[in-house]
Amino acid sequence: MSASVPGDYVIRSIRADEWPAVKELRLRALRDPLAHLAFLETYDDAVSRPDSYWQERTAKAAEGAVGAQQIVAEGPEGLWLGSLTVLVEEAGTTDWAGFPVERRQGHVVGVFVRREWRGSGLTKALFDAGLEWSWARGLERVRLIVHPDNGRAQAAYRKAGFAPSGRTVPLEGGEPGEVELEFAVER
Repeated sequence: MSASVPGDYVIRSIRADEWPAVKELRLRALRDPLAHLAFLETYDDAVSRPDSYWQERTAKAAEGAVGAQQIVAEGPEGLWLGSLTVLVEEAGTTDWAGFPVERRQGHVVGVFVRREWRGSGLTKALFDAGLEWSWARGLERVRLIVHPDNGRAQAAYRKAGFAPSGRTVPLEGGEPGEVELEFAVER
């Protein structure tokens, strides 16, 4: 997938050989002031991972992969401005939180846009590409999980067409009773 969009960037799927850029952008994301609300791993955990981890992670979500797709916004001189990944969840399986997956769906993870590009429309362009990829693969809905205190992310997700589904999931590593919210969009 490669499509030009208004602005000074191109939205496309990543390639397997781009693992150093995947690693760099992920480490940048994990340094964001709201990373503790947005991501399930820490900078310290991620930075200590071997190159083989990043190579495998990238290959599993690269152009041509069927179970996941990482989409990137590439700016001038090849600088990656933002990214998101769609994971395919098959009906009849169990999701990462232990809940049954009732329909074939996508699960958006790893959403990050560089600070200077926030509010530019780039986040919505990434989501549009992620949804296009999802619908082309026959997914029936796409969801994501967001922390209740991450208002900035919730606003961006709403602009991209997602809405609260009413479902909550336990906050991984949180206190008993702490939950995150599911947002979803139907095909």
